[in-house]
Amino acid sequence: MTLSIANLDVFIAGIPILRDVSMEVPSGRMIGLIGRNGAGKTTLIRSIMGLVPISGSIIFDGISIGDREGHHRAALGISYLPEDRRLIPNLTVEENILMPAWANRLGDSAKRLEWIYSLMPEIAQYRDRRSMQLSGGQQKLVALARALMPGRRLLLLDEPFEGVAPVLSRRLTEVIAELRGEGLCVLLSESDDTHSADLVDQVFRIERGVVTAG
Repeated sequence: MTLSIANLDVFIAGIPILRDVSMEVPSGRMIGLIGRNGAGKTTLIRSIMGLVPISGSIIFDGISIGDREGHHRAALGISYLPEDRRLIPNLTVEENILMPAWANRLGDSAKRLEWIYSLMPEIAQYRDRRSMQLSGGQQKLVALARALMPGRRLLLLDEPFEGVAPVLSRRLTEVIAELRGEGLCVLLSESDDTHSADLVDQVFRIERGVVTAG
């Protein structure tokens, strides 16, 4: 179960955003993607999620997904945490977490929800609160919980620590570290390696759309 990207190019409005990107995220490993704002981190993650048109190859677990529409990713156990969280403000915490299960008709959502609450028990304490009532850091935890509902095999984390208070950043770090034992492929992007240095097994750096190892 490996994510393999080869010769990936992305143009937006005729401007090259990603240039000949090749990298792998092996099974059970956590890979860091480090680059400044505007370097192309989010575009790379959105490319994997099928949200932008690409040229090149994206293969997950032997299946070519680069030319598939975005909604096919959930069925393959792929999900992501957007930098801006994108929770639905008027829905409760639990409703936000269950949205991917409803949209993709996941049959074991109750069992999955129980596991998520065991991983992040603090979320269970405010499951009935509307997401708009939470702090930014709490919303990040909920967005991570939502991503974990369909993200059983590959999890893409886009700037998970951005805009989060230090105490909740530490909590996010603890939760993400626990995912290592779940056998997930994880790609984690950051502007620097302040939070992820002790989490990741390997680092790729991105600059002006070019990705290099180490």
